[in-house]
Amino acid sequence: DEHGAKVGVMHGCGHDIHMSSFIGTAEQLITHKNKWKGTLMMVAQPAEEVGGGAKAMLNEGLFSKYAKPDHVIALHVSASVPAGKVTMKNEYTMASVDSVDINIKGKGGHGAYPHTTIDPVVIAARTVLALQTITSRELSPLEPSVITVGSIHGGSKHNVISDEVKLQLTLRSYNPDVRNAQIAAIKRITAGIAQSAGLDESDYPAVIVHEDESIPSTYNNPSQTNIVRSAIKNAIGDTNVLETQAVMAGEDFGLYGRTDENIPITLFWLGGVNQKQYARAIKNNETLPSLHSSKFAPDYKVALPTGIKAMSNAAVALFNTK
Repeated sequence: DEHGAKVGVMHGCGHDIHMSSFIGTAEQLITHKNKWKGTLMMVAQPAEEVGGGAKAMLNEGLFSKYAKPDHVIALHVSASVPAGKVTMKNEYTMASVDSVDINIKGKGGHGAYPHTTIDPVVIAARTVLALQTITSRELSPLEPSVITVGSIHGGSKHNVISDEVKLQLTLRSYNPDVRNAQIAAIKRITAGIAQSAGLDESDYPAVIVHEDESIPSTYNNPSQTNIVRSAIKNAIGDTNVLETQAVMAGEDFGLYGRTDENIPITLFWLGGVNQKQYARAIKNNETLPSLHSSKFAPDYKVALPTGIKAMSNAAVALFNTK
């Protein structure tokens, strides 16, 4: 990995399905180029898992060095939809994602004399609980919001009160105003708890938002998505195209629709679960392996033809839209 550590590798999110569908779609569109007119632009984007690929490509001039597209479409394999089917929805379909660090300071000392210290572990515990009230008590219940503390590290020994505790958070939302409110509330709450613990302002927690890792929510343009939906239904059948709900996972594909050009985008989900496995799980109320699970194995023999048909026909429909 980037730190020099030896790690295992797997196609846990189905990117082999994505790239195989990508190549198959290109072949189909070129083979049947008499059915459409325009400029085909295929974007093989790296680093989706860390939200860096689309950002880097746009920063390098993707829409200025090459033809600026009128439409942008993408698929992502699904671990909760049976192979042979496609799902999608208009408007928000995936969430914005922010990585936030909170470095909580204190005044360390001996565990036997806590009254001579300001314990950052206790401050961190109060902070973790207080952060839960942002979604539950500060934001409208009609606005989706997730604030998860995924990592907490502090201290080194049983009887030592440390000087610092570090928290790592992930923030999720659809509405940009909610995202801004989350960050503002985190800064206010952490400062307030630090003040109540007796720390000087210079020792209030540092809240670090990793803007380089931030990605916006993915918003499916409704009029374009309706065209895509209709084209895919014509290709694979009405009963195989389903409506889905928005998810709190993030996808940097949404950046293509957030440039000054305001290009309409659509992302749809390609079913990847073996149909018998899906039916058995539903019957027995079992949980299917999720994306990123080592047990997620897409049924590529069914998923690939479906993905290629869906993407090819969606592209042709958009090329021929007046």
